[in-house]
Amino acid sequence: MERPLLVYTTFPDAASALNIGEALVRERLIACINVLPGMRSVYSWKGAVEHGEEVAAILKSRTGLADALSVALKARHPYDTPIILHLPVAGADADTAAWILTETGLGGAVSAADQGA
Repeated sequence: MERPLLVYTTFPDAASALNIGEALVRERLIACINVLPGMRSVYSWKGAVEHGEEVAAILKSRTGLADALSVALKARHPYDTPIILHLPVAGADADTAAWILTETGLGGAVSAADQGA
């Protein structure tokens, strides 16, 4: 049963996020990427506390593509260890769910169970 899936990740800048996002849309691994610039981060990396500016990105996909999407994202990502968090969708508007599933190569009707409703 396919359901929408959100994937959260970060990038060093909007240009890299948009370029990678476009490639993933063209490959139909995601229906959309939302890039949120202006994020400031404080994080632990290799035993040190780091500060940086990044952009957050939310990718809209489906559960059946989770593994392939992670592989493709890691292969293109400029970070050595990118954050990739799969955020399962508990429910979705039927039209939104249908659009995501269609744009990621899984056309057809979407039932209430597929939406998580």
